[in-house]
Amino acid sequence: MIYTVTLNPSLDYLVCTEALRPGKLCRTSGETLYPGGKGVNVSLVCASLGLPTRALGFIAGRTGALFASLLAETGVEYDFCRLEQGMTRINIKVSAREQTELNGAGPQIPAEALTRLAETLDTLGEEDWLVLSGSVPAGVPADVYAKLLERVRHRGVKTLLDTSGDALKNALPCGPDLIKPNLEELDALVGGAPRNPAGIAACARELQAAGAKDILISCGAQGAVLVPADGQALYLQATPGDAVQPVGAGDSMAAGWLYAQAQGFSAAETLRFAVASGSAAAFSAWLPNRARIQAALEKTGTPQPL
Repeated sequence: MIYTVTLNPSLDYLVCTEALRPGKLCRTSGETLYPGGKGVNVSLVCASLGLPTRALGFIAGRTGALFASLLAETGVEYDFCRLEQGMTRINIKVSAREQTELNGAGPQIPAEALTRLAETLDTLGEEDWLVLSGSVPAGVPADVYAKLLERVRHRGVKTLLDTSGDALKNALPCGPDLIKPNLEELDALVGGAPRNPAGIAACARELQAAGAKDILISCGAQGAVLVPADGQALYLQATPGDAVQPVGAGDSMAAGWLYAQAQGFSAAETLRFAVASGSAAAFSAWLPNRARIQAALEKTGTPQPL
């Protein structure tokens, strides 16, 4: 089972308009409402690929109830802690000539709620993956992911960490099986990452020295670099195609990685499937299904050793 943790899930309200004009009335040409949040997105794509998954985290208020009902419609299993105060945030994503995002703050998460979440993870074992994904909400300690990793590591649970800043830095000594920074997040950790594949791989090795195992660096339109804990680093150019929107591309890449791991793919095959999954999201109006990922895979090239 793939368990995903989203500390601050959201209702993602996607609207399309011809032009966003501040201070003026803008009418939409289309709008959709989805259950969102990075870990939730991973669960949604995993489910579309046929992987068993359960989404964990926190919800609150009426928006939390709506979030849960929308997620239930997708068929994804979930077990969210319901908070007594606040409301699940609404993230507004406006697609015009450029995409503009307005993200809500979300509810305050009390210490006792974090304890309940941590206790939920005590049932995980060697056959399970734990995905910790997303930024740490205000008021939550920056070492929260480190503590969750420590809680499960002695039971052989495999872990994927997709966060940034201090939350990522604090968790490196806990030995996550995969971290998935983008170029900006890598740059913040090492203090100036190069923009060429070999230089990116060299910087990733610094994070491995700090405790991380496999590292997958998403480089946007430049593709991705995979630095396995054991083995040669690989680079893959981005899948050709017309990007529609970037929401969920990194989360879809993570889900593609998990699928490849479940299938026992080689490092090169894993990178190729992960890149195709992320690209399929960028080419779609929302998260991709299996057919869209397969279509992107057919256009994805072959990884090159570094």
